[in-house]
Amino acid sequence: MSEALCVKNLCKTYVVNKRQNNVLKNVNFTIEQGEMVAVMGPSGSGKSTLLYSVSGMDRPTAGEVLLGGRRITDLKEKELAKVRLTSMGFIFQQMHMLKNLSIMDNILLPAYQAGKENRTRQEINEYCLALMRKLGISDVAENDITEVSGGQLQRACICRSLINQPQILFADEPTGALNRGASEEVMKELNKLNEEGTTIMLVTHDMKVAAKCSRVLYIVDGNIRGEFCMEEQENQEKLRERRLNNWLIEMGW
Repeated sequence: MSEALCVKNLCKTYVVNKRQNNVLKNVNFTIEQGEMVAVMGPSGSGKSTLLYSVSGMDRPTAGEVLLGGRRITDLKEKELAKVRLTSMGFIFQQMHMLKNLSIMDNILLPAYQAGKENRTRQEINEYCLALMRKLGISDVAENDITEVSGGQLQRACICRSLINQPQILFADEPTGALNRGASEEVMKELNKLNEEGTTIMLVTHDMKVAAKCSRVLYIVDGNIRGEFCMEEQENQEKLRERRLNNWLIEMGW
């Protein structure tokens, strides 16, 4: 497999009241194409800052990030914004959608903004409907965002993240605002996407969510302190959760 994402010596420092706060300190890791990697750690460990810095939503202080071999940390803001729009998909805990648009129009908006020359609007619309059918929400396409459940809304967010056929999905606590049933639904869909070849990096505090990933990175005080790999033959969910839980306890979680 080839590298989807490569992070080298990544640092992020904030200056507050003339005092430096080193949130990330020389972070190094790679994600192979087709992997699903979770980032875990205690509150304030730098999980979300890492995701934002890696995905170009925030500028790192030092280090480099390569997406598919392209060094995106050197890009100017306009170029970086285009990469985020066309090559990355984002799913957040808070499901940011425009209230004046229907579910389907919210999903379509990034594709219309991207203006990809190789797709007509009809092709984009058909692809959007195919995504919605795939995630089981085609029946709420014309609904307002207040007329669907939390699980349906997050699945719509997944559709939106996929509309521009990105190289990688970034998810920040994608199940954090959902109940257990809706959380299971969303993770089931993310696992399906991953099995079909979509590369995913997600931040989570939920051990059950992390156990569904192929690898877990554990971050403490801005450093990756450990890595846990699921064995391919481990298909039993409870066994995966138990092994991961034991490892997390060893790491001081």
